[in-house]
Amino acid sequence: MSRSSKKGPYIDQKLFKKMAGLKADEKNVAIKTWSRDSEISPEMVGFSFGVHNGKEFITVRVSEEMIGHRLGEFSPTRKFVRHGGKIQKELEKKAEETQKK
Repeated sequence: MSRSSKKGPYIDQKLFKKMAGLKADEKNVAIKTWSRDSEISPEMVGFSFGVHNGKEFITVRVSEEMIGHRLGEFSPTRKFVRHGGKIQKELEKKAEETQKK
């Protein structure tokens, strides 16, 4: 369920304060944030954010196509571990041996 349109988008005010505190030459420095639920606004374009995924900060550089999305969408919380098991490992081992030859 989405946020009510009369309330407007949710943007953490601390992020705006941090963005305003940066100088023009410091624009590439990642602003650390835990606010994954904040929407990306047009004022954020060009800035880099270190979005926390529960374990570490993942750097997200905001572009125009990201406006309206949330910061958390670009910082996955789960790491994909490949499918397969013993059979898959054997197939990969054979593939490596054929590439070496």
